[in-house]
Amino acid sequence: MTSQMKKSVLITGCSDGGLGSALAQEFLKNDYHVFATARNPSKMSTLSNQPNIILLELDVTIPSQITTAVQSVKKISGRLDILVNNAGRNHFSPVLDIDVSEAKEIFEINLWGPLALIKAFMPLLMESKGTVVNTTSVSGYLNVPYMGLYAATKRSLELLAETLRLEIEPFGVKTVQVITGAVQSNGQTYFGDWKLPDGSLYKPIEELIKNRTQGGDGHPREATEKYAREVVGDILEGRTGKVWRGGNSGSTKRAVTTDVPQDLLDKGAAQGTGLDQLSANIEG
Repeated sequence: MTSQMKKSVLITGCSDGGLGSALAQEFLKNDYHVFATARNPSKMSTLSNQPNIILLELDVTIPSQITTAVQSVKKISGRLDILVNNAGRNHFSPVLDIDVSEAKEIFEINLWGPLALIKAFMPLLMESKGTVVNTTSVSGYLNVPYMGLYAATKRSLELLAETLRLEIEPFGVKTVQVITGAVQSNGQTYFGDWKLPDGSLYKPIEELIKNRTQGGDGHPREATEKYAREVVGDILEGRTGKVWRGGNSGSTKRAVTTDVPQDLLDKGAAQGTGLDQLSANIEG
């Protein structure tokens, strides 16, 4: 079967060790022609030299690279059946310490970049009656300290995409939002040199917060391969709307879709964040 006969998928954020790479490998197992993208293609060594996969350089914030990606898909495959917006950047900071210019950059990566990609590939997706998939986060439902900016970008993407889902149904295009919990990935590699700015009110608990940036939040993480297998299964089954996957996603869904008192939700969100220790220091 040639690439022009196979169904095809384009996945952003496919660097080694991440969710995108695992999703790409799972789609390969399901006989898809895969376009795997990353800002730096050299970081996709796991996917190199595999049949039915094309590695593309793509920074979702650079319009010219989006245009080139669309042209590559048209030339090589002639079709696109699934677009997976997986690329994103995590962020840890107390809200009062957020650098606004950096915050705007993260919104560009996590929200406006995916929207630009959806718009660019929509003609191909309409032609194939395809599917748009967006990786969002359970953090968008929980006011977890130090994750406010990241949560805001992911919930914004989810709300935008859920509205889009209704708007493009008449054209035969599906939309899926994968609300992702704790999964083993390379997401913590951004934070090796993380520190609070000078003068931060949270300096007394800086080391505790830094530990959380490295994954030390106490939440068990689901194996990346299991997550990818379940998500690809959801997509190929034709599910639409919100899909909850990954560690603690089920418990989060139950908590936010039932009448759990706000004080209990707050207690769970703040557990292990050091805010109780900070309060004791202030009161003492």
